[in-house]
Amino acid sequence: MVNDDGAAKTRAKAAPRPRGRPRSFDRETALEKALLAFWEHGYEATSVSDLTRVMDIGAPSLYAAFGDKRSLFDEVVRVYGTRYGSFTDRALAEEPTARAAVARTLREAATAYTEPGHPHGCLVVHAAANCSTPEVEQSLRDRRNANIAAFEQRIQADVDAGLLPADTDAAALARHTGAMIQGMSQQARDGASREELEAVAEIAMSIWPRTGTHTG
Repeated sequence: MVNDDGAAKTRAKAAPRPRGRPRSFDRETALEKALLAFWEHGYEATSVSDLTRVMDIGAPSLYAAFGDKRSLFDEVVRVYGTRYGSFTDRALAEEPTARAAVARTLREAATAYTEPGHPHGCLVVHAAANCSTPEVEQSLRDRRNANIAAFEQRIQADVDAGLLPADTDAAALARHTGAMIQGMSQQARDGASREELEAVAEIAMSIWPRTGTHTG
């Protein structure tokens, strides 16, 4: 018969020794740090070792929580769109005309792209710079083109409703808007102030066609 001490020793010997556990972390905080790293340096220039350093986690924890670098980046872009880049969708949904929606988008871009506390410019515009991963480039390109398509749809609706002249080139005007947004983003990266970008936005709106009965 095995006494109590012997049974305890047998169980201790049989039980596997616990391995070191990965340090626990706050997932949302880590994700925000990854977002800022990708926003500042782009997809290609941000390595997994850079991410584990800024997120303050080990590589196994990163892979377990977010998957690989590409999966993490995809999640970052979704979060960025909700947290920092949603002003375009709000303007298109809330403003009564395409002109008003674009004017608001450009004004709010001037503010968003120059706010302190995070990198300047737009992550979706800059993150694929010098990127050798075609899928990442295409994903960001699709997002930018989707914005242009949304502007075109709204502009064409105003043309059809008589709020813009019938000969308005909705596609060209929408692409002009996209070019302004992307250019303002780069200017912000280069040090342009909010006031300077607001002046650019005002000039951009001065070329918009008007009807005789509605000023937008």
